[in-house]
Amino acid sequence: MISQIKINNDFYIKELSKENFDPLFKKHRDEVFSDDHSLPFEKFNSEKENDKINELSSDCFKRPFTLHLGVYDKENNFAGWSFGWQENATTYYMCNSAVFKKYRRKGIYNALLETTLSILREKGFQLIYSRHNATNNNVIIPKLKSGFIISKMELSDTFGCLIHLHYYTNKTRRKLMDYRCGELAPDDELKKIMKI
Repeated sequence: MISQIKINNDFYIKELSKENFDPLFKKHRDEVFSDDHSLPFEKFNSEKENDKINELSSDCFKRPFTLHLGVYDKENNFAGWSFGWQENATTYYMCNSAVFKKYRRKGIYNALLETTLSILREKGFQLIYSRHNATNNNVIIPKLKSGFIISKMELSDTFGCLIHLHYYTNKTRRKLMDYRCGELAPDDELKKIMKI
């Protein structure tokens, strides 16, 4: 667990336990996503349906890796977060990241993103992915600049039109994506791997 990573003289990132992170996320989620038009199905499920979903969730993973990061200013005010979890032996899902409006445009999101990627690369994840509303350029552009690529689109009843972004820690897998989309002709390495 990281203790603190200084962003600049005004902000730092620290890793939080799930127990410390969840209350902060619940308290501030609606503030950050007030204009969001998501449709969380849990709100209109029956209690029995939600109980079943919780049961399935608790049985699904025994001890996956999770990461909960919080951003604080120099007065220890909570300024933002990032969290996600391991989906399988190679894949991590960056579920949600946010920086409060008054703290934006200060390099915080980029620092949070780079801290997250550094931790996940160190853990050995091969694929790190996230999903974003198709017009969320404030997040999509920094991720593209950090090496994420657009991998697919999804139409979700909960969130609407989503763009999936993939980050490959393995350079060959990243190169394969460029080849698959038609942007790159196969070089000797790809020809050997694909037997062409």
